[in-house]
Amino acid sequence: MRLQAVKGTQDILPRDQAAWLSVSAAAKEVLEAAGAGALTTPIFEYTDVFEKSVGDSADLVVQKEMYTFEDRGGRNLTLRPEFTAGVMRAFIEHGMHTLPQPVKLWSQGPLFRAENVQRGRYRQFHQVNFETIGLDGPLADAEAIELLYRTLRRCGLTRHRIKLGSVGDPEDRQAYNAYLRAELAGIAHELSPVSQERLRLNPMRVLDSKDANDQRLIAGLQRPLDRLGPPARAHLAKVEEYLGAWGVPFDLEPAIVRGLDYYRRTAFEAHYEGIGAQSALGGGGRYDGLIEMLGGPSLPGTGWAFGVERVIDAMAQEPDREAGEAPRPDLFLVPLDDDAVDEAAALAMSLRRAGRWVEFAYQRRNPGKGLRDADRSRARFAAVRGAEERQRRAWQLKDLTSGAQLEVVETDLAAALDERLSKNA
Repeated sequence: MRLQAVKGTQDILPRDQAAWLSVSAAAKEVLEAAGAGALTTPIFEYTDVFEKSVGDSADLVVQKEMYTFEDRGGRNLTLRPEFTAGVMRAFIEHGMHTLPQPVKLWSQGPLFRAENVQRGRYRQFHQVNFETIGLDGPLADAEAIELLYRTLRRCGLTRHRIKLGSVGDPEDRQAYNAYLRAELAGIAHELSPVSQERLRLNPMRVLDSKDANDQRLIAGLQRPLDRLGPPARAHLAKVEEYLGAWGVPFDLEPAIVRGLDYYRRTAFEAHYEGIGAQSALGGGGRYDGLIEMLGGPSLPGTGWAFGVERVIDAMAQEPDREAGEAPRPDLFLVPLDDDAVDEAAALAMSLRRAGRWVEFAYQRRNPGKGLRDADRSRARFAAVRGAEERQRRAWQLKDLTSGAQLEVVETDLAAALDERLSKNA
């Protein structure tokens, strides 16, 4: 069998790294400026961390799509399918509840779910995650949404928009689930198998069905936003007020739901026009019951995550994005004789220590072949040396875009290169 990447995983090639790094840099810049500390959690956790966080009415994704295995010590471990449960485990374990509140944390890295592979959906995928712990008011929700919107903006997106909703308080959810069960009881057998299971475990999740017949059957039903109690409705109104004042574009979305019992009140998603039917980049909401469910103190929280693959897909749709060009070497050194090979290597090491990206040929080249190597490397400049240049302690520096060339004494090469790079920046 020909070796290849496992279905649902992908290699991130050198040509693609610039976009990935730009997303990470944008998240770091925006979130840390808002007081968030970076937190890196293990890629796998004890399975109990995720099972406790989802409870008895678990979303089918968490129920059936976790990668769970037994290690050599007989312990049940799971590759993380989402960030929040592990972040809360770390918050509790390390006593972060004693820190001044709110505690803001952000994470990034790979996640794992055994789901159907399609555009923007992988079995190993990557997310940026943000949490605010210790505040229960609408201001914390609105700030989290604004940070999501601005992080995506910092990534270079201009056509993203927030969909805002609410799942209400626990009593609102219970009442709405009872309403759905009553309304769908007579036609439950017509629902898809997945929706029949959801109706039994967590009726609100039926609204998320992608099955066309399911959507036809539920088309006339009220949505969670239609049945909010007064406290949850007032909370949502205040979030709307903040977002409007801050210039964050949003639309009310009556059908936004969350599959896990710990979610409360505010729920939201970020969508991007131009990447097909699966336009959601990410989302989040308030989860006031989660920390206590995991054995910690009773503290409120709100947070979100977005899919890095989806954001990079959206970045590619931006017509005027500046991130289209992959990074290029500053200089390619071409040795024309055997002595120049070691000289090129020594010069490359010196320039690299000074922070420049320099590559070189590992054996002597004739001028034509050497410059073709430099072109293939996509370097901005080439420097050529043979016996004549060695006598003058110089290199021939050539601009590979314009073709302009001049001889530069070796001790002046770094300065001459920097001057020309700054002009071309």
